[in-house]
Amino acid sequence: MDKQLIIKNDITINAPASVVWNALTNPLQTKKYMFGCEPVTDWKPGSPMLWKGVFDGKELVAVKGNIVAIQEGKYLAYTTFDPNSTTEDIPENYATVTYSLKEENGKTHFAVTQGDFAKVADGEKRFQDAQQEGGWAGILEQIKDLVEKQ
Repeated sequence: MDKQLIIKNDITINAPASVVWNALTNPLQTKKYMFGCEPVTDWKPGSPMLWKGVFDGKELVAVKGNIVAIQEGKYLAYTTFDPNSTTEDIPENYATVTYSLKEENGKTHFAVTQGDFAKVADGEKRFQDAQQEGGWAGILEQIKDLVEKQ
């Protein structure tokens, strides 16, 4: 497949980058916008990262991956894979999510990417699924709302 399948969204949030970063990495905050899930990780490059939540009364790993790179308050890259899918759990089937934060005049420009789904098994389907129910655009709006009301 020649065409890249990368989801890209961004938003400006009326808050300092440190406050936005807290919303992105604090499990108590992520549960409010990430479908009830929280990240379980030590936030070090190469470390595992699990997104855990409670579904139908049972704790479940909704997404798993690894921290690729991190620059506190500015940048985060991690891989993602749905362990509940029928796709083979191999590194080549993990997509990468990046968060980039840039603060200017007390506001933070937050950009997120996810992909490249063209390089993974069932890429077109996973690309479409990742955009369902508002996808990242909806999540960014929820983060903005959460942070600006604090």
